[in-house]
Amino acid sequence: MAKKKVLVACGAGIATSTVVTTRVENLLKENNIAADVEQIKISEAKGKQEGADLLVSTTALPTKYDIPSIVATGYISGIGKDKIDQQILDVLKD
Repeated sequence: MAKKKVLVACGAGIATSTVVTTRVENLLKENNIAADVEQIKISEAKGKQEGADLLVSTTALPTKYDIPSIVATGYISGIGKDKIDQQILDVLKD
């Protein structure tokens, strides 16, 4: 399986994306999915999407992207975390 690239974005690329980046890295490791996870600002997503496999965002998506995108506010609120986990796995598993 080829190594995946995941972008994790929040408004400033600092606070909530740090929490989500850790959760995504652990999820992928537990499921034996090799991936580079990059923490970014949502404003950088459009320019960084090329070569990426997935965008996970803790904020509303300001535009459409050429890659699958998941809004993961549930990782912050604690509501629906398992559903988000499954969405991420569905996109990244070959």
